[in-house]
Amino acid sequence: MTALTTLLEKYSKPGPRYTSYPTAPYFHTEFTEADWRAELTASQDPERGLSLYFHIPFCDTLCYYCGCNMVATGDYNKAYQYLDFLDKEMAQVAALTDSSRRVKQLHFGGGTPTFLRPQDIRRLMGLIRNRFTIADDAEMGCETDPRELTREHLVALRETGFNRLSIGVQDLDDRVQKSVNRVQPEGMIKEVYGWARDLGFASINMDLIVGLPHQTVDSFARTLDKVVTWSPDRLAVFGYAHVPWMKKHQKLIHEKDLPNFATRLDLQQLIHDKLGAAGYVNIGLDHFAKADDEIVKAQNSKTLWRNFQGYTTHKDCDIYAFGVSSISQTPDTYVQNDKNLKSYQERVAEGHLPVERGLRLTRDDQIRRDAITKVMCDLELDKANFSAAWGIDFDSYFADALVDLQPLAEDGLVRVDARYVAVTELGRLFLRNIAMCFDAYLKLASESGPRYSRTA
Repeated sequence: MTALTTLLEKYSKPGPRYTSYPTAPYFHTEFTEADWRAELTASQDPERGLSLYFHIPFCDTLCYYCGCNMVATGDYNKAYQYLDFLDKEMAQVAALTDSSRRVKQLHFGGGTPTFLRPQDIRRLMGLIRNRFTIADDAEMGCETDPRELTREHLVALRETGFNRLSIGVQDLDDRVQKSVNRVQPEGMIKEVYGWARDLGFASINMDLIVGLPHQTVDSFARTLDKVVTWSPDRLAVFGYAHVPWMKKHQKLIHEKDLPNFATRLDLQQLIHDKLGAAGYVNIGLDHFAKADDEIVKAQNSKTLWRNFQGYTTHKDCDIYAFGVSSISQTPDTYVQNDKNLKSYQERVAEGHLPVERGLRLTRDDQIRRDAITKVMCDLELDKANFSAAWGIDFDSYFADALVDLQPLAEDGLVRVDARYVAVTELGRLFLRNIAMCFDAYLKLASESGPRYSRTA
């Protein structure tokens, strides 16, 4: 066992991914539609940009590993009608939004956004532009599934302003693909990637998943070798979270076919070695990018941010999210839409904003979120600057965190001195563990609390 795998084994424990703090399990139903309407009205700062997210839940088939809120259907009419509900929801939010604010970021997620036919991609973008003003230099991205995807889909995306693309690759091994019901030959992915390059998408990401049934170090090495020859701008290599108590369809995956713990550790070592050798920078949280990518530059200049879409260069934006289960965010609140498609549509049809739950942050939440964000994005906390910004004494306020950080410092994952808490190069692989030291909610967790995937 290598020194790295020894550390991965030591620090493998359930923990959040910190797309928010407090994390989504702590959102509650006492935060209502009325609260969200009041927040929208009160938080209209014309200097802040907007980030729009649209959740398209539909898929042609069910991928057994999926952890998303999705609906597998062959009835396209469901998607066609869904766009009307998105427009009704947008109309209500737009009516409460300062019309001078500009959309600096826009993202289609799912499900499979390209389940929409090309003409309906154009239709949805037309509806969005009728409600909001999109900046000329807006970052616009869409997630795609190579299956059922045509070149015309990508043409529609480019013609309506999309400049970023994420391709769901997951794994190139035939046996792995069959075991999770996502068969997509290598040639299909290569063709889609070629179309995207030809059409001029400025940035292309590929998603991979590690820890799937029948994956071995040798098989995933072949996938990584092939993917790096294609040279995508970014890579996200997510660890499969087997949570059949939350996602019932994951019971279709036989646990005996999953890589054992030792293999998962070896796979993490493989990813670290292969992508590093290929020139990709480990941003953190399973995200890698070429050294000249803007997201690497943002991390180096300490302007990187993290939200429900992952890492982003657009920090000073409120997120307005539309569609079933989507999560909006202002500096002081999080709010999540109804997770049930039928209920979401009924509430929108009745003229409601379909709020299911949310959270208003306390001052402690905001302080700890800032600390966690700096760990995740800047890889460094300047104690004096942080203390001045929040009017606290860092060492006193985070006395418990500093105690929890000590073992990680002894293992070379973080440096803690009189001025800084700094993530080491090795520590980039353990960001979740480092961030967990600042999480007050984890210290209150009980057997009835949320269950998270493991950090390794």
